[in-house]
Amino acid sequence: MRSVFSFIVEPKDKRYTNTKETEHGSIIINTELQNYQSVSRHGIVKAIPLATDTEISVGDEVIVHHNVFRRFHDIKGIEKNSRAYYDEDTYFVDDNQIFLYKHENKWIAPKGYCFIKPIKSKNIFTTDHERPLVGVLKYADKSLIKNNIVAGSLVGFLPGSEYEFVVEGQRLYRVPTNLISIKYECKGDEEEYNPSWAQSST
Repeated sequence: MRSVFSFIVEPKDKRYTNTKETEHGSIIINTELQNYQSVSRHGIVKAIPLATDTEISVGDEVIVHHNVFRRFHDIKGIEKNSRAYYDEDTYFVDDNQIFLYKHENKWIAPKGYCFIKPIKSKNIFTTDHERPLVGVLKYADKSLIKNNIVAGSLVGFLPGSEYEFVVEGQRLYRVPTNLISIKYECKGDEEEYNPSWAQSST
């Protein structure tokens, strides 16, 4: 089965990531169906669209919008699936709902998005653990690379543009490429901020 315009994706493991493994077994950390933070964003591509040129291949892992695998309650309180749902292993995903993909064991940012690692704040007069609106570029799309803004670059981004993801145990911000505002000179002493809860996440 293939769609004309949509990718067909299945959850990598399961639809929700609301359990944690401990030495005493599994524990449920969230029971709220509508909580988007517990929705899995990792999927595997089963089919690519017929009418769209793409560098994503069947079998690639993808990071998708949180609403793809999400369940919700409508205004009558009835539990429903997202509009992407076909069955438990089949979801129709638009290309603008794919934010990162892993091809041949390498994560690649599609056009329009990049991922940034927050860095620790050195301001002793604040309780914030990370420096606001600044981070180290982890995954850059091709338009940034063409302008010599590559992985490892220290960049600034506009307020409200960041959206939190956890990728392979690392907390990252997804930022639209056109909202990267500046490239700084790295001083070499920037330290990544990655909280312990992210390191235990998938």
